[in-house]
Amino acid sequence: MGNLALNLTATAAAHPDRVALKMDDDEYSFAKLDATCARFAGWLTAQGIEPGDRVALSLPNLPAFVVVYYGVLRMGGVVVPMNPLFVPREVSYYLEDSGAKLLVGLPGTPAEQGSADSGVTFLPVTDLPAVLGAANPMNELAERDDEDTAVLLYTSGTTGRPKGAELRHGNLQSNQKTSADTLFKATPEDVVMGCLPLFHVFGMTAAMNIAIAYGCTLTMLPRFEPMKALEIIERDRATVFLGVPTMYAAMLAAKDAKQWDMGSLRLCVSGGSSMPVEVMKAFEKAFDVMILEGYGLSETSPVASFNHPDRERKPGSIGTPIAGVEMRLFPVEGGDAPVPVGEIGEIAIRGENIMRGYWNRPDATAEAIREGGWFYSGDLARQDEDGYYFIVDRSKDLIIRGGYNVYPREVEEALYEHPAIAEAAVVGVPHPTHGEEVAAYVVLKPGTQASTEEIQAFVKERVAPYKYPRIITVMGELPKGATGKILKRELRHDPE
Repeated sequence: MGNLALNLTATAAAHPDRVALKMDDDEYSFAKLDATCARFAGWLTAQGIEPGDRVALSLPNLPAFVVVYYGVLRMGGVVVPMNPLFVPREVSYYLEDSGAKLLVGLPGTPAEQGSADSGVTFLPVTDLPAVLGAANPMNELAERDDEDTAVLLYTSGTTGRPKGAELRHGNLQSNQKTSADTLFKATPEDVVMGCLPLFHVFGMTAAMNIAIAYGCTLTMLPRFEPMKALEIIERDRATVFLGVPTMYAAMLAAKDAKQWDMGSLRLCVSGGSSMPVEVMKAFEKAFDVMILEGYGLSETSPVASFNHPDRERKPGSIGTPIAGVEMRLFPVEGGDAPVPVGEIGEIAIRGENIMRGYWNRPDATAEAIREGGWFYSGDLARQDEDGYYFIVDRSKDLIIRGGYNVYPREVEEALYEHPAIAEAAVVGVPHPTHGEEVAAYVVLKPGTQASTEEIQAFVKERVAPYKYPRIITVMGELPKGATGKILKRELRHDPE
């Protein structure tokens, strides 16, 4: 397969005039995008950037993100995407750990300050037009092998400092192709709604890379706003929407959401965290479109399993492994034999989507990728008799209350059944006698009311006595990461 950037050159040759990127009135055809990336690749080479060198990228969802990403790959470099909301200290860590030679970002932001603190060259994205105008295009793509690293994607760092997952050209090619062919059924007629941050693996592979490889139009939204997303879906006749559960909940709760014409949508995809069944049912009923839920991680490029469109869909399930991928559940306490059907174990994944390892971290790599090539995810799940997997929780999120295991997902499902609750997160907090206590943080739907006593009584009827939350906090909003994923570590007040 070779260099991932071959996807862009191939699509530009086959569909030169089709719209590749759209952001409101700004449009790039595939021919224009390919030519622009060639110029950026030529400029990078003229600056002394060589194949294998790391180039960091700190941008929201703008056409420039795609230009830089594919320009770096074209000349054989390694892309280091980072969240544009990072503070200077975080930027400096990414740059220093990766050894990046250049950072492209928005001027006057923490990215620029972090770059200065690290002594790394900073290219303001506002200078990009002048840079491109003066550059000689690199018409030939650098030779890259499937085993060469294409992207250094830092994990969220739920334990310790973030680690750079080395995703190879072959990892990303195969994951994109399998996802597009068997799950999304992507064609050049598709318009993909690009709400997910492209610096995150879900948006990078499932939105950007699939759209580029299959000639789809990627319509971009730099910052997710539910009303703006609904407006763009109607305006651009989007056919595929990819989001995390909180995006679906926000669109569902948006004022006058049903006034928008969502009839163009043929498929919605959810990932990033578990989709509450009640949110899924309500969204599908409101907008008459099916949501398919999948599962993956940065280290798996990302897609590992999915509710396949041509098979039975099981709400609440992450489906079955995709082609080229195996999944097993191993005992949390250790052991070489998979757990029996119906019992809880840690998800282990093996296949063509698994990263090379963690950048300069052989210890962490050896801990994560074990004998037989199995990547241990840290996620707990059970498998039913039909082979479908159901996430129970992150192994870290497991609450042990008085010696009993409490899985937050189960309690959260009960909370979401309450008619007044829009969002919920359950965590364990220290307790002097029980070890941990179950605490719930909820956001109420606009215009509704519910006391903590009422919510507690509601959940108490739906879960075992040791599982219901003794502590309930009503909040205006829950802390979320860049993709909209709820940050439980902030609710726990973890030192990490």
